[in-house]
Amino acid sequence: MNGGPDVTSGWSGRRVLVTGATGIVGSALTTRLLDAGAAVVTLIRDWDPQSELIRSGAVHRTSVVNGALEDYAAVERAINEHETDTVFHLGAQTIVGTALRNPLPTFEANIRGTYHLLEACRVHAGLVERIVVASSDKAYGEAVTLPYTEDTPLNGRHPYDVSKSCADLLALTYAHTYDLPVSVARCGNIYGPGDLNWSRIVPGTIRAALQGQPVVLRSDGLMTRDYVFVEDVVSAYLTLADHTPQRGVRGQGFNFSPGHPLTVHEVVSATLNAMGRPDLHPKTVGAARAEIQAQHLDSSRARARLGWTPGHTLGEGLQATVPWYRQLLRAAPQPSLAGTGA
Repeated sequence: MNGGPDVTSGWSGRRVLVTGATGIVGSALTTRLLDAGAAVVTLIRDWDPQSELIRSGAVHRTSVVNGALEDYAAVERAINEHETDTVFHLGAQTIVGTALRNPLPTFEANIRGTYHLLEACRVHAGLVERIVVASSDKAYGEAVTLPYTEDTPLNGRHPYDVSKSCADLLALTYAHTYDLPVSVARCGNIYGPGDLNWSRIVPGTIRAALQGQPVVLRSDGLMTRDYVFVEDVVSAYLTLADHTPQRGVRGQGFNFSPGHPLTVHEVVSATLNAMGRPDLHPKTVGAARAEIQAQHLDSSRARARLGWTPGHTLGEGLQATVPWYRQLLRAAPQPSLAGTGA
C-alpha cells in the first residue's frame, strides 16, 4: 500500500493553491494534483530551472502567481482571483544552517509568511474549504522523551526550529479562534527525487559519490532522525487535506513517519549501497551547530484517524531516488560543497 487508499480520487476540478511548489515536496504534490485533474495555482518566488516542477514542464500546466509569502497582496491575490478551495502551505526557508547564519529571512518567510497565508484564508473563508500547513519534527525542539507525539510541547530553541514552532501555533490559533479549516503535518527528514538542497544528507552523499569526492559529514554521524520518502509525504498531505474539515482532524497536528529512526551513518551507508558504492567511507567533521541529537515521531494518530501508512522502505525510496540525480548531474554538474548532510 502506498500511503493508504487512493488519495487522488475526488481531486478532479478542485482549485488548489500550492506554496513552495518548486521544492521537493511541492513539485511532487503539484504533479500528483495535476494528474488527478485539479486546477493548480503555484506561488513562486524564484524561478529555479533545476526544480523538478520546472524541469518536467509541469509548471506550464499551472497558473503561476509570482511573489513571496512576505508579500500579503500576492498571497491574497492567489487565493481570491483564482477562487482557491484548497491550500497546501509548503513554502518556507527549510535549511537549518541558513537560518543559523542569518535568522531574519527565515523568520520573515516562515512566520510572517504563514500568518499572511492564514489571514488571506480567513478573509476568504467563503472560498477556502481546507488548508494543510506543512511543518516539521523540528517544531517540537529537543525533548527528553521520544518519540514525539502530537501532545509533545512545541518547544523550538534554535532559529529554524523556533520558526516552525511559531508557524504551527499560528495555524492552530486560526483554527481554534476563527474556525479556519486548517490542519498541520509534521514530518521527519524528507528525501527523494527533486531535492536541490545539497547540504542535506541524501542528495549530498549522492553528488559526492557521483563526482568521485569524499562524503563529508558535518556531524559525528550519530544523530538519529526519521527519513520519509517524498511520495509518502505527498500521500500524507493529500490524505490529511481530505480529512481536514472533519471533527478530530480540523485544528490538529499530525505526525508522519516510517517509525524507524536511523543514524546519519546508517543513511549514508544505505545511500551508497543503492548507488553500488559500498566501498566509499564518509569523513566525519563534527562541526554541526544548532542541531538536535535525536528526533523521531510517533505516527499512530495518522494511522488511526487518517488510515495513512508509509508505502516505501528506505531502500525502496533510495532506489527510486538515485537515478534522478544521475540524470540531473549528467545534464548540469554541480560545484562541490565543503560539508554534506547532518
